Amino acid sequence: MSESSAEAVAAVASAVGESGGWRRATGIAGAAIGVIAAGAAVGVGIERMTVGRGMRMKARLALDSTGPYGSLRGTSGRAYADDGTELYYEVDDLDPAAAPALSPRRRRLFGRKAPAPVTVVFSHGYCLNQDSWHFQRAALRGVVRTVHWDQRSHGRSGRGVAQTQDGVPVSIDQLGRDLKAVIDAAVPEGPIVLVGHSMGGMTVMALADQFPELIRDRVVATAFVGTSSGRLGEVNFGLPVAGVNAVRRVLPGVLKVLGQRAELVERGRRATADLFAGLVKRYSFASRDVDPAVARFAERMIEGTPIDVVAEFYPAFTDHDKTEALGCFTDFPVLVLAGVQDLVTPSEHSEAIAGLLPEAELVLVPDAGHLVMLEHPEVVTDRLADLLTRSGAVPAGATVSGYGSTSSTAQPG
Repeated sequence: MSESSAEAVAAVASAVGESGGWRRATGIAGAAIGVIAAGAAVGVGIERMTVGRGMRMKARLALDSTGPYGSLRGTSGRAYADDGTELYYEVDDLDPAAAPALSPRRRRLFGRKAPAPVTVVFSHGYCLNQDSWHFQRAALRGVVRTVHWDQRSHGRSGRGVAQTQDGVPVSIDQLGRDLKAVIDAAVPEGPIVLVGHSMGGMTVMALADQFPELIRDRVVATAFVGTSSGRLGEVNFGLPVAGVNAVRRVLPGVLKVLGQRAELVERGRRATADLFAGLVKRYSFASRDVDPAVARFAERMIEGTPIDVVAEFYPAFTDHDKTEALGCFTDFPVLVLAGVQDLVTPSEHSEAIAGLLPEAELVLVPDAGHLVMLEHPEVVTDRLADLLTRSGAVPAGATVSGYGSTSSTAQPG
């Protein structure tokens, strides 16, 4: 990203503070903050706003009408967080014929006959939803029991009650307790595999921090995908030093103001859809040949998150530090996977996690960005399938389809 792009971001933020510049700024700022929904700071040239706009709008409509992504549905259920927030989840049940033999760990935990099959619980990232696991969900259907849930204020889950009624800031700890509520409702017994992407991985760490006995007694494997155990305030998002400093200086104030003007910002974000699409692509993917329908799918998930939710969640990442909680994940198989070109949670953060879990498998995917499970689905699915086999969640001979395609190959760390 160029220095001039970073200066443009600062200029937008400055304009927000001027009464006469508010309407001019909300479109660009709304789009920019919208991509923070993918976990990114902003800074993409705005020339895309005027080049071929009509053609791209028609393309988006065509992709929306034909793309199959995000169409998978399971048996729905609802859990309730400790503040009363309704949390939506879906279950894809195991085909009884695919049930595996008991692994040594499962036999030790549950005796010779497990009370329930292994359940894989998927937690999604910031301003995405459960559909972000589309490819992995499609590949694992019937092979293993899975639970996919929407984090509070995301997807089909309700708005956070503590936030909307009591003004309590969102915290990663709260998300950990939310995951516990989902597990209590959807997986009341039996062994569990936890899979988390980005904020979802942080949620898994927060669960371990607050409920270490659950990890000890029931978890048989864990996968951390494109996530971090802390020090997110040091991420530069691909910006030069001057740009990072400018964004960090103004971002809290910009978010606060935008969150208070949600309706106006949403109109502005829709009006600058072309800029928004460019931002999503830059901060979500690294390869040039990403399926346009997949790129549009990611854009649709992110733009579906209200700007006040974006503003509400962002401060929680600065305080996130769950390094000590990683000690809970030392007694069973762990996968740590990241895109080498992830600008949001850089692969160095995954390397740091793996460094604290010496027995973990570290997979760094070249030519991949933050949404690696959508960009290179077959790599992620392949490594998850191996993790599930090693943990005894699926039999060694099970067929897990390599759903999706890519031109790149993962390299173990």
